[in-house]
Amino acid sequence: MDVHLVSSTDSAEFTHLTRSLSRSTVIGLDAEWKPMRSRQSTFPTVTLLQLACQLGDDSAQWDESVVFLLDLASIPFPSVWELLRDVFVSPDILKLGFKFKQDLIFLSSTFRAQGCDPGFDKVEPYLDITNLYKFLQHKQGKKVSKDTRSLSAICEEVLGFSLSKELQCSDWSHRPLTEEQIRYAATDAHCLLGIFKNFQAKVIKEGHLCNNVKELHQSNVTLGLKDLLEMADSNSKLVGTRVCNALDIVQATASSEDCERIAKGVEVVRKTKPMDESHLKIVRKYGEKLLLRESDRNPKTSKKKGKRQSSVVVCREMQLDNSGEWQGPPPWDVSFGGDGCPKFLCDVMVEGLAKHLRCVGVDAAVPHSKKPEPRELIDQAYKEKRVLLTRDAKLLRYQYLIQNQIYRVNSLLKNEQLLEVIEIFKLKISEDQLMSRCTKCNGRFIQKPLTTEEAIEAAKGFQRIPNCLFDKNLEFWQCMDCHQLYWEGTQYHNAVQKFIDVCKLNE
Repeated sequence: MDVHLVSSTDSAEFTHLTRSLSRSTVIGLDAEWKPMRSRQSTFPTVTLLQLACQLGDDSAQWDESVVFLLDLASIPFPSVWELLRDVFVSPDILKLGFKFKQDLIFLSSTFRAQGCDPGFDKVEPYLDITNLYKFLQHKQGKKVSKDTRSLSAICEEVLGFSLSKELQCSDWSHRPLTEEQIRYAATDAHCLLGIFKNFQAKVIKEGHLCNNVKELHQSNVTLGLKDLLEMADSNSKLVGTRVCNALDIVQATASSEDCERIAKGVEVVRKTKPMDESHLKIVRKYGEKLLLRESDRNPKTSKKKGKRQSSVVVCREMQLDNSGEWQGPPPWDVSFGGDGCPKFLCDVMVEGLAKHLRCVGVDAAVPHSKKPEPRELIDQAYKEKRVLLTRDAKLLRYQYLIQNQIYRVNSLLKNEQLLEVIEIFKLKISEDQLMSRCTKCNGRFIQKPLTTEEAIEAAKGFQRIPNCLFDKNLEFWQCMDCHQLYWEGTQYHNAVQKFIDVCKLNE
């Protein structure tokens, strides 16, 4: 195990740290502080931050890594604050931790106390080792008992060795650190890489990750990179190689913030290499986010009897990033490689909105299954480049997985929901578009209308056409996907007039 103690920004170890962070796509995080023997009005001061960096490509062994011990008792806080903040939110680096939210709260408090406000408020993408362990146990048909949830016990079962916790409560503010403390701190972070590697091998072996996915971190990249990726012989491995080789050309990859900067003409300098395909798939399927709330800034002061108080509430579920207000741009924006055609995915809470959008000619799909899991909705929206419309505030927790592809509809009534979506996304609705999509399946109609004879033939054994229509010389239209037949009868004209009025097309 290669361990480096970083005590100064002018040292060779700090240079080694910054270079390693730019080459790493997986980092194990841990922190140490002097234990507090009784409840106090302030959080403990973090004096050591451990960063275990996985070096090399996805085929590298977990022991091909380097561990850095950032000595916060010696190094100036402002000199590393921005570096750590970028690492914590970098979409290219998967962060691992063992119940790391408590560490993050203490770390953020420590930096704020040194003038680095607002400290740290989130870590993403993130995986908690306890959840990886539960996954491995579940696949082996084992029941997770309370006494096997410590990091030491997990290491012993997964990696074949246990961690000594004798130094956990030692004085981490005293300098210099002993050799035993250095070894203990480094091992605590280093073992996270090993557990993750075991988990990664398991999910790949059992086929939990789709092997034919060729998508990058996000499709929104600058033109030079896009041209490279559209070469005819591109495949997943070549894509990864080209991304790395094109960094000097494009200067940025497409996190949503970078896209906005590029759109404004602001140069974005690339600091890390893109996450490789295997890790990206794991993040999309199992990734989490740690987000600190305002209430996490201060220790809990309540002392009710009969309840053990904790200064931290550890929660796997992500908190809301915002109220759901649209920030854009949408995935169909031509400036970012889209086709310019608005496309939405309406969950079950706004299923009626989907039919209204189809009535005004807008592509509006519904989930593939009747009771989809959040990850299924996210995956469908991402693959089909749609904006997910919902009334479910909990889905906003997954915004970090598909930037600018989730919008929470505020209105309750379908007509008002339709107008809200039209206004928010600046949709252009014309009378020619009305009733131009199949309200049943969202499909498009055939280019030419059917005659009555053709409609009768097409409807055989599929759909009943009222006999009273045969003498009216009507035109029939058929959906190219579900083959449903439509005709311009009374219901059609009433629907057209309704949406002319709702969308105020005559004004």
